[in-house]
Amino acid sequence: MFSSFLKILLALLLVQGAIFAGTPRSRASARSKPRPAKVRVKAKPKPKVRAKAKVRKGRSVRKVEAPGVLRLQSSAALVMDQATGEVLVAKQAEAPVPIASLTKLMTAMVVLDAGLNLDEEIRIESEDKDTLRNSRSRLPVGTLLTRGEALLLALAASENRAAHALGRTYPGGTEACVVAMNAKAKALGLSTARFRDTSGLDGGNQAAPRDLAAMVDAAHGYPVIRDYSTRPETEIEAGRRRIAFNNTNGLVRNAQWAIGLSKTGYIREAGKCLVMQAHLSGRPLVIVLMDSWGRYTRQGDAIRIKQWLEHAVKTGKLRK
Repeated sequence: MFSSFLKILLALLLVQGAIFAGTPRSRASARSKPRPAKVRVKAKPKPKVRAKAKVRKGRSVRKVEAPGVLRLQSSAALVMDQATGEVLVAKQAEAPVPIASLTKLMTAMVVLDAGLNLDEEIRIESEDKDTLRNSRSRLPVGTLLTRGEALLLALAASENRAAHALGRTYPGGTEACVVAMNAKAKALGLSTARFRDTSGLDGGNQAAPRDLAAMVDAAHGYPVIRDYSTRPETEIEAGRRRIAFNNTNGLVRNAQWAIGLSKTGYIREAGKCLVMQAHLSGRPLVIVLMDSWGRYTRQGDAIRIKQWLEHAVKTGKLRK
């Protein structure tokens, strides 16, 4: 009987175990099962598409102008037929403006008018240094030059110490030289011209482009000024070495130009300036360009004038 009881108990245990094994797992046990890790797959990068450049309104990419159109970048300008006095181009030509080193043309005229010996030696002194703007110079104090060499460097290389030395060694000194310059301007009828020094460093040296054209015309009458102002380069002895100077107007080295007189200028108040006498399309012209900045340089405006004039003559708008 005892064995029958054990058999019954064992059968009950087996049935209960089968029932337990067939039941679903609890939520807790399901959560405890680790989930498979997610694998991130990088998306293929989209091909780069170059966007079209946006063009701002009012700006063009290097606009090409018709050859018959003249647009000067100088703030003030004048082009005059030297033979007839006819004004071909005028832009703000009546108002006086600072003239910077264009002043040196008047300095040269009064020095030559005084009949001073161009072979006389003059020395660069410490007082010839620029204390107003501290501009650089390649002429050391103590350099010995002839007056002619100083005049050459003042005109071709726009050397300020040379120009100051010319005024300092003028009869009566710099003050007398400036007085003579203003008297010369009055005699030439340059009503807007005012001079305060011999180099042009003083912003008070002023004249209207129309008067500057008349000054260039007068200066062109001096053979020495024509020669010195258009020399492409020159050398002078400074102590034991020789110093080479280039003309500040690169157009004098251009075979396409026939330039009879040239002078450049620059101070902050005046901008970049250029005056020339040149033969263009068979005409003797006086060109005045004032306050030119940036890439639209004074030489660039001169070239534009040349191209404009050539086109005007070719199309019959201007006679030769």
